[in-house]
Amino acid sequence: MAKRTNALDRVLRGAGGPGVLDVLAERLSGSDLTTLLLEVMRRRAGSLTPADVLRRYGHDRFAAPAAIPFRDLRRAEDAALSALPAAFEPVVLSPVAPLGTCSVPATVDQNKVVSTIRNGEVAADPTNALALEAALRRRAAGGAEPVRLAAVQRVVRAQHVEGAARFAHFTLFALVTAGRDTGDLAFERQHAAEHLAVLADAVRACGAGEPEMRVTVLDERYERVAAGLGGTPDPGRRSGRGYYTGLCFKVYAGGAEVGDGGFTDWTARLLGNHKERLLVSALGLDRLAMTT
Repeated sequence: MAKRTNALDRVLRGAGGPGVLDVLAERLSGSDLTTLLLEVMRRRAGSLTPADVLRRYGHDRFAAPAAIPFRDLRRAEDAALSALPAAFEPVVLSPVAPLGTCSVPATVDQNKVVSTIRNGEVAADPTNALALEAALRRRAAGGAEPVRLAAVQRVVRAQHVEGAARFAHFTLFALVTAGRDTGDLAFERQHAAEHLAVLADAVRACGAGEPEMRVTVLDERYERVAAGLGGTPDPGRRSGRGYYTGLCFKVYAGGAEVGDGGFTDWTARLLGNHKERLLVSALGLDRLAMTT
């Protein structure tokens, strides 16, 4: 954080002082800011040569092709989708989402997302976009009937990570189930078991062997939910606390983490109704393709 602050201070000094940031972030309307930034990028692109573009392509981790062979990844995509029950509707998501899709309903820092100059952001997590779609459908239909959606999407994450099976862009197989609280944790018990069953079938379909489910209870009331899942208790998990509510889980195959999921309050916040419930989960298909 200190390094980022120092860099921002340096840039602002060169641009005329901290007031510049206030104008851009707060005083200009969204459309006026877009107009300004479009002209900035038009001028910057106009100064580039073909050699400049090729040089950037050779060094830009966001633009480089995937490390996974196409046919291996395609087989994993097809295998995961083959495990999808008819109750889930596959959705073809856009490669961009509204600005704040990940940082506003959830707890993701906006700097971990590739923001665009048109008040949008490059897709970073299909579960967030599916949550928006599910919220619209829930608002239109009302009632307690759950909305089950799925997607396979290539996403980009801006934070720099090191190590094997860690990529700037990768493909996720994602599920969301949105509905209404029906009492006695019935929604939670039914749909947590359903998600874990689908994820387990998808891992097997990808040829990655028998998956291991590790379940973390974040609220003691969800002990009853965890008891019906049959996974390995994982009380020491650190990641996801504050992101998920009630209960979360990880999926492992061949000793590697390949999936994650849990309950969130996103649709409750999007719709302004504390009775709304949402379960999200996803598998990393690049990692699964590497294990087979």
